[in-house]
Amino acid sequence: MTTTYKTKGTCSKSITIDVKNDVIGSVSFESGCDGNLKGVAKLVEGLNVRTAADKLRGITCGKRSTSCPDQLAQALDEIAAVNS
Repeated sequence: MTTTYKTKGTCSKSITIDVKNDVIGSVSFESGCDGNLKGVAKLVEGLNVRTAADKLRGITCGKRSTSCPDQLAQALDEIAAVNS
């Protein structure tokens, strides 16, 4: 299942996530800090959706109350809710 999540409060505009059997296959961000977001995407590949969300939830960026990784966690939370 491939899902695109519109981010809120970050430099990235959206996140496209491919999940199969609750395991993250791939992640790609539209805009944002290219190298960092490619790194985050690679790090979560192969992880369980809930495990990755737990690791990323609550991370902030500067003075913002959220970040691209936190937005990824929120997207993964939505995916987990639909799949449960």
